[in-house]
Amino acid sequence: MSQAAQNTILVTGGAGYIGSHTCKALAAAGYKPVSYDNLIYGHPWAARWGPLEVGDLADRNRLNAVFERFRPAAVMHFAAYAYVGESMNDPGKYYRNNVVGTLSLLEAMRDHDVGQIVFSSTCATYGVPEQELIAEDHPQRPINPYGASKLMVERMLQDFGKAHGLRAIVLRYFNAAGADPDGEIGEAHDPETHLIPLVLDAAAGRRPAVTIFGDDYATTDGTCIRDYIHVTDLAQAHVLGLRALELGAASAAYNLGNGQGFSVRDVVAYAERVTGRPVPTRTGARRPGDPLRLVGSAARIQEELGWRPVHSDLETIIETAWRWSNRGDNSFG
Repeated sequence: MSQAAQNTILVTGGAGYIGSHTCKALAAAGYKPVSYDNLIYGHPWAARWGPLEVGDLADRNRLNAVFERFRPAAVMHFAAYAYVGESMNDPGKYYRNNVVGTLSLLEAMRDHDVGQIVFSSTCATYGVPEQELIAEDHPQRPINPYGASKLMVERMLQDFGKAHGLRAIVLRYFNAAGADPDGEIGEAHDPETHLIPLVLDAAAGRRPAVTIFGDDYATTDGTCIRDYIHVTDLAQAHVLGLRALELGAASAAYNLGNGQGFSVRDVVAYAERVTGRPVPTRTGARRPGDPLRLVGSAARIQEELGWRPVHSDLETIIETAWRWSNRGDNSFG
């Protein structure tokens, strides 16, 4: 570690949605983010705040070369497949990429004496909630391979901690949404499965309608309820997690959410208010692996790391996403 560049952070998946926003936050906080991305879902234009190294986590020779060149002080690990429905249909793809790929990364960290990591986990590790507001001590019983793959990585981090002294801050996201308030980066998935950009595409006429997957849930309006958190607030939480590790913090897991749930129809109504346009909808069948309600308590990270979301209301989240989706700049995907 003595030869590491103390402000250099290796960011796997740094050309992706959350990774790129976190690279911007890292640069603003005085760090040098180095993005490592295979560009299957990431975009070169999103890696704007430091070098982009193209490579796959499974490629140990490539990983070793990047570690040797940049000598990072820590890793932020975003690289993963994250489509719940796809994970149900092709679980092997998720275990190979998310679990085996992470094992390759952790072994490279071990071999290059990098002992700190901030890991992008998910509320999908909890499975079906047993309480309205999920805290970190809620049982972790994932109901889809995506959530199971992330839980396996959490276990791997614990085991590498015991065996090799690795310290990890695990951040379990609820629904990341919105776009950079400055309009520099935003969400650009292909295929797009996240509700807010799909709703905004329907409002803009870029798609004929947005499909509501199930309207017969035991909720007020029959649709699923989720907790939406602005991607810039997520990024700031990663910087706080990194700083905690730098100060010697022990490994810990934290939820990242706003503690407030909105149904699919709530999101549609907010989008209509923000855009001033109708959002055509149609109803489809429930998707396998979708819990009825996922809303998280972020009290622990607020108390222990001082995290305070500043873009927490759903209207602001949708406004930033709407500005990004209508930027009119074809150079950005």
